Amino acid sequence: MEYISTRGGTGAVDFEGALFSGYAPDGGLFMPQHIPLLGRDTLRRWSSLSYPELVKELCSLFVPAELVPRDVLNELIDRAFSRFRHKNVVRLSRLKDGLNTLELWHGVTYAFKDLSLSCTGQFLQYFLEKKQKHVNILVGTSGDTGSSAIESVRGQKNVDIFVLLPKGFCTQIQELQMTTVIEDNVHVFAAHGNSDEIDEPIKELFADVDFAGKYNLMSLNSINWSRIMVQIPHYFYAYFQCAPSLDTTPLPVVEIVVPTGGGGNITAGCIAQKMGLPIRLVTVVNSNDIIHRTVQHGDFSLAESVKATLASAMDIQEPYNVERILWLLSGSDSRLIKTLMDQFNISKRLKLPEDLHRKLSETLGSCSASDEDIVRAMRRCWEENQYLLCPHSAVAAHYHYSQPHSSLTLQFSCFPFPSSIPRCCLAPASAAKFQDALLQAGLVPQIPPEITALTAMETRSTPLERRQDWAQVLRGRIEAVARKW
Repeated sequence: MEYISTRGGTGAVDFEGALFSGYAPDGGLFMPQHIPLLGRDTLRRWSSLSYPELVKELCSLFVPAELVPRDVLNELIDRAFSRFRHKNVVRLSRLKDGLNTLELWHGVTYAFKDLSLSCTGQFLQYFLEKKQKHVNILVGTSGDTGSSAIESVRGQKNVDIFVLLPKGFCTQIQELQMTTVIEDNVHVFAAHGNSDEIDEPIKELFADVDFAGKYNLMSLNSINWSRIMVQIPHYFYAYFQCAPSLDTTPLPVVEIVVPTGGGGNITAGCIAQKMGLPIRLVTVVNSNDIIHRTVQHGDFSLAESVKATLASAMDIQEPYNVERILWLLSGSDSRLIKTLMDQFNISKRLKLPEDLHRKLSETLGSCSASDEDIVRAMRRCWEENQYLLCPHSAVAAHYHYSQPHSSLTLQFSCFPFPSSIPRCCLAPASAAKFQDALLQAGLVPQIPPEITALTAMETRSTPLERRQDWAQVLRGRIEAVARKW
């Protein structure tokens, strides 16, 4: 299994090469050269597996045994999930009115990114220890990625991590989960800008190939292929939990609703679909609706500004993983993707070619939700189930509640649809992290003691003011840390 850039301007790399990269040198994103296609027998055999067992099976398709022996891979994944609170790692809650929520937030930071980042952190350590190598990790976060990335590498001697958070755009809990970690290898920057703005200095440093190479820069944002890979099992587990039977021909279809920010999770869903999993995907967003506009109208163009919403981790205007989805749907046409992304990078506006837009709209459904929609969904779920949704999960629930009850009459290009199909909404975070949103919905937060304890802990971060050159500040800190080695 080799990995190539979506823009076709760099040579193929193995899994280790993709793991230790940020953007590909040509500005693209790494993807597997070939997507494995799974047959009915494999799906039936896997249908009884636990979530950790599914992660092991799927990762083994993308991580060759000559790089990581299968027994070692299994051990790394077991170690990654050892800190999760739920014995099954994830949990499906079956609620009233056909609402199924797959709780992906039982890790240390109460967010779904713990799943992929805990595994990615173990993969990193395996290769770093083998090669006695040190890396500098750059991460921009809209809320949850930063804390999950920090937890995956905190205290590790051969890693330093530099996290940029958008000051005032995260919840207090999200910010404290980053700033209260005071290990020497953790460097948190509180930037006076939004989520898209903090990505710019990171892109600038990765684009400086000499600097990136000299200081072994890498990313743990979802530009990193390993993050995408470990999210593919979400879809298989959701499917197996919600499909009525795998004894029918054709196999039954399950609709999976995906709250979407940077697009990494929905990209994993598209890959699962490409592997033969009979799912319909719906990407759901908040008022920052560029993905919704792209699916519905082929309009991949920035709005005037990022809107602050209750679903703050999805307050993103440039969902970079859309490039991976377009590459998949174009038949791996790197030349086309490079042309399209060059155009977007210049003008921040892009009208998809008609054929590519058609394929996208056949692959994905989409929906956007206002803050009012989010609040209504949170209230309704509580009133019907005494179950608290985070605002991101509520975006998915809003879609569910807006559909005809237990009936879908959709046609899908890859799989025939019956008149009624089960639906699963991915729940990316615990409601405990979003107290303000709960209060706006008139609900009472239920706060675990480990989250309450954050408010009394020492904090540490470096402010980044608008007048500063953020890329230069980052360079200086990375160089200073390197002098200690």
